[in-house]
Amino acid sequence: MSDPVCTHLDEAKDVTPSGQGCVECLASGGRWVHLRVCMTCGHVGCCDSSPGKHATAHFHAGSHPLVSSYEPGEDWWWCYQDEAAFSVPDRPTFTYG
Repeated sequence: MSDPVCTHLDEAKDVTPSGQGCVECLASGGRWVHLRVCMTCGHVGCCDSSPGKHATAHFHAGSHPLVSSYEPGEDWWWCYQDEAAFSVPDRPTFTYG
C-alpha cells in the first residue's frame, strides 16, 4: 500500500475492540464476511461484502473516519473520508479470541 493519503490520523486512538464479532450482526443473528474495527471508538462492524455493511454504517452514523482490518494477519487501515487504504507502522495489533 502506498504512503498514507489520510488527513485523519490524528483521530486514531488506542481502542479496545467492542467484541469478537460484528456488534449489530451478533445482536440480530446476522452473518459477516470480514470484520473492521473503528479506530476512534473500538466498534467492531462487518465489511461491505457482508449483508449488513455495519462498519460503513457506523462511519455514516458517527463520522468516525478510520477503520482497521480486524482479521488475523491483516494490518491495513481505511479512511472513509479520504477513501484511502494504508498501513500505519508501529501501531499495535489486536489479540483475537
